[in-house]
Amino acid sequence: MYAVTSTRNKARAPILLIIIIMAKALSPFIFFSLLISSTLSVILVTAENYEDHVFGRSLDPKLIVSKKQKLSHFRFYWHDIVSGPKPTAVKIVPPPANTSASGFGFVAMIDDPITIGPELSSKLVGRAQGFYASASQQEVSLLMSMNFAFIEGKYNGSTITVLGRNPVFHTVREMPVIGGSGLFRFARGYVQARTHKFDIKSKDATVEWSSWRFYNR
Repeated sequence: MYAVTSTRNKARAPILLIIIIMAKALSPFIFFSLLISSTLSVILVTAENYEDHVFGRSLDPKLIVSKKQKLSHFRFYWHDIVSGPKPTAVKIVPPPANTSASGFGFVAMIDDPITIGPELSSKLVGRAQGFYASASQQEVSLLMSMNFAFIEGKYNGSTITVLGRNPVFHTVREMPVIGGSGLFRFARGYVQARTHKFDIKSKDATVEWSSWRFYNR
């Protein structure tokens, strides 16, 4: 602590000496005018630098968005398990007591396995993580907000993000891909969901998902 204090004092000594010499050489009025002007200049420069860090600036999209974009298609199966000792979909907000038959208002958090084939025992390629909520009073229609987080091969650690409307009793439901990460940065496209199997008793479901999307190479 003492060494640091001593070094700082030595560094400040020349500055103080210069100020004293200027005060003696100039009239008091001129000296204080220069001092105030210098102080204001420092404040303005500091403010400008601060604004540069706080506010954004325009960039050339070519610096980030590649001209060479790739179109890919994936197909996999999503297992929404609500029964048993280890469910992968858990209701965190129940519907109100006076809700419609659609269960309007309920919210469930999911960490569903996604596999290559329709059987849960087939190869695991990732997880569907997010939530869905009943967003319709007239039919069973879900607001889906989730990431497909992949763990297989070169896609390990990459994700695609889906946000959209899922009327679950329609044969085909289409939702937009709104982004991605890793290999799928700046992804855009859509997914289609088709129910492969639904157990009325347990409410467990297996859904086939097909995804088409563009992303940077």
